[in-house]
Amino acid sequence: LSQLPGWSMRPDGTIIIATGNDDALGVYRCTPYNSYGTAGESQPTRVLLKDPPAFTVRPKEEYFQEVGRELVIPCTAHGDPPPTVTWLKVGSAGKSGAQVDGNSSLIFHPLVKEQHGVWECTATNQVASVSTTTAVHVLGTSPHAVTNVSVLPLLLAANISWEPGFDGGYFQRFSVWYTPLVKHPPQAHHDWVSLSVPVGAQHLLVENLQPDMSYQFSVLAQNKLGSGPFSQIVTSVPRGKRGPVLTTVPPEPPAMTMRVFLSPPQALTANETARGVLLQWEPPAQFSVALSGYALELRQDKGGWEVLDRSIPSTKTQVLVPGLIKDTFYEFRLVAFAGSYISNPSNTVNVSTAGMEVYPSRTQLPELLPQPVLAGVIGGICFLSVAVVFSTMAACIMNRRRAARIQKRRQGRSRSAGC
Repeated sequence: LSQLPGWSMRPDGTIIIATGNDDALGVYRCTPYNSYGTAGESQPTRVLLKDPPAFTVRPKEEYFQEVGRELVIPCTAHGDPPPTVTWLKVGSAGKSGAQVDGNSSLIFHPLVKEQHGVWECTATNQVASVSTTTAVHVLGTSPHAVTNVSVLPLLLAANISWEPGFDGGYFQRFSVWYTPLVKHPPQAHHDWVSLSVPVGAQHLLVENLQPDMSYQFSVLAQNKLGSGPFSQIVTSVPRGKRGPVLTTVPPEPPAMTMRVFLSPPQALTANETARGVLLQWEPPAQFSVALSGYALELRQDKGGWEVLDRSIPSTKTQVLVPGLIKDTFYEFRLVAFAGSYISNPSNTVNVSTAGMEVYPSRTQLPELLPQPVLAGVIGGICFLSVAVVFSTMAACIMNRRRAARIQKRRQGRSRSAGC
């Protein structure tokens, strides 16, 4: 063994081969012995070299597709012996409704909301097992349930926070539902008190609660297609009233500093029109200085954010975006400007052009041309039209005069012949 690099033997007789290669191939026998001799060698064992699975085609990190359409996700692997490829939805124990074809591709036909999530492709043979994952985003559905709901008990209040689920491809809003936990069967959600959550927020302060009473809280997401499922119910007890307040000398007030409040634009929505995607929004709810304008940002297929238009006037609350590429997933968001200050981004709206017609680019829409250019084009067309009319009239006049001259000459010749 000392002549083979990477080979060693443990005290119990096990052989360790650090790197498997052709030197390891062959038949092995083990012979135990001590000072009294040996009872014989073991049965022979054969060492074979096999290749673990390796992916030849991996799925992309993410897929975006409309509900009801077909989606095919490839995943192939090779190895010795040839591996078996299986698909499984992460975190789901039930049937997924998806199929696997002869090429080990995952097929959704049709794609449904419940198939949204992370899918794992696993290749297995006798040597090893390897896996890779991909995320499937199902567009055109009601929103998914929020997750990680937490409640922070405060004085006669509670602060509820959560992480949004997938919005189904549309702008989503949230509402917090709560009810006191009393000694009778739980009430249905429609009997609970609901509070709307400000646009873009992922937390809400619920006030005026009773001290030392248990409350149940749940969060509901909604978009233009309807409501998603309620989140899990969280129970919490607000803190009671304070004890006697001790009189203390108030601290010296801090020096006055000017704070600029500039909240993000609100309720950004996207609607498909014949000329492109129309984005509409509401101005920021709070701003302590005059607005200077807005900037529109977009990203394509989960890439980096880019500024599409940085000079939208502060008086506008909508903008038309033409020139989108077919079968592409877009995300849009707005920021507001006030002097040298810039707000946080607004809520993000998703636009999928899967199955849509390709929108014309900005330069193909005459109504979107700058006014000086448009005026020049119209003026040139009018000038050409007038020139054509005058040329036609001049040609007609010249033809009439020529015809009149020819007629006079013929009449003169006729008189001469008569004499």
